[in-house]
Amino acid sequence: MAQFSFDIESTFNKPEMNNVHQLVVREIANRFDFKGTPADVEWLPDKKGFKVIGADEFQVQSIIDMIGRQLAKRNMTSKVLDLGGAHNAANMRAWQDVPFKDGLSQENAKKITKLLKEAHPKVKTQIQGDSVRCTSNSKDELQSVMATLNQADFDFPLSFGNYR
Repeated sequence: MAQFSFDIESTFNKPEMNNVHQLVVREIANRFDFKGTPADVEWLPDKKGFKVIGADEFQVQSIIDMIGRQLAKRNMTSKVLDLGGAHNAANMRAWQDVPFKDGLSQENAKKITKLLKEAHPKVKTQIQGDSVRCTSNSKDELQSVMATLNQADFDFPLSFGNYR
């Protein structure tokens, strides 16, 4: 009997993030309440996240909300944003570094395998670095695994790939 499998990863679409950046910069330029302020979105080194700049914390939060809306418009989840960073302020400016969550940690991979072992005992899971491989004899079972993972409320984004 044939074995079917796929990988569960925690990644984001890099070209789409570039589009989100351009759209947010354009929206900031067009908004009247941001005229004459230092409001901007810059890339962190190696395009690993955004540096959100504003006149105060309220403006920084407004820009982060704009990023979330643009992600939603492009069918991406805002869970890719790591909003745990501290707000910084100096010289009439406020900023926050918002790195992207990329890669599946061991702890998160264990959460996924535990959930799948409880919900789908016939599916075999294997942690492989920063991804989890799911294997089954039935494609239908793998599709139900994807549905289960999409319904689960994890605080990190999930993507499926490497179908075999």
